[in-house]
Amino acid sequence: MSDIFKDLANAVMTQNVNGTIEKTKEALAKGTAPLDIVQKGLAEGMKVVGDKFEAGELFLPQIMMSAKAMNSAMEILGPELAKSGGGVNAGFALSFVQEGDIHDIGNRLVSTMLGANGFTVKVLGVDVANTLIIEEVKKSGADKVLLVGSALMTTSMLGQKDLMALIEEEGIRSKVKCMFGGAPVSQAWIKEIGADGTAENAAAAVLVAKKIMS
Repeated sequence: MSDIFKDLANAVMTQNVNGTIEKTKEALAKGTAPLDIVQKGLAEGMKVVGDKFEAGELFLPQIMMSAKAMNSAMEILGPELAKSGGGVNAGFALSFVQEGDIHDIGNRLVSTMLGANGFTVKVLGVDVANTLIIEEVKKSGADKVLLVGSALMTTSMLGQKDLMALIEEEGIRSKVKCMFGGAPVSQAWIKEIGADGTAENAAAAVLVAKKIMS
């Protein structure tokens, strides 16, 4: 990892909001590709933060500050990523963390990566009720909608199964593609609930998303 990527990752890991902004601007000034800044710098830092949180070494206030640092950088990078996306519209996505769950680091990264790769992403946030997701699908007016849901706990993961049942009940399955992630989510679970895909990380999620939306 080059020094600038280390510095970016470190700024996120140490919850240094101003430092993250400064390093992001510095990386852009050096001609670093915006997507590399996200993938090789900021996302690496957030991954370490997520791992430490899972291990009980970091707590929610620290996570929130790291997320704030990452978001501050993304405000700068958003327009740059849109330019480098080449204007390709890969589709409309609704991104959310399942009801009963507030762990949004992975979901945030996937949303960022999808946005950087031509998707129009509406982020619904954490602890999102299935009824709200259905409302948003209908409200979108899109011919095809990609649902990007995550759950880090086995209890909230069960909501994914309920969501699939609700989509069928509402008669909108033909226009919805469902990609779910989170630590307990496996390929077997995706098959069991009749969803369309999962991915092990944010970069892989982009490939899965493009494949199921094509």
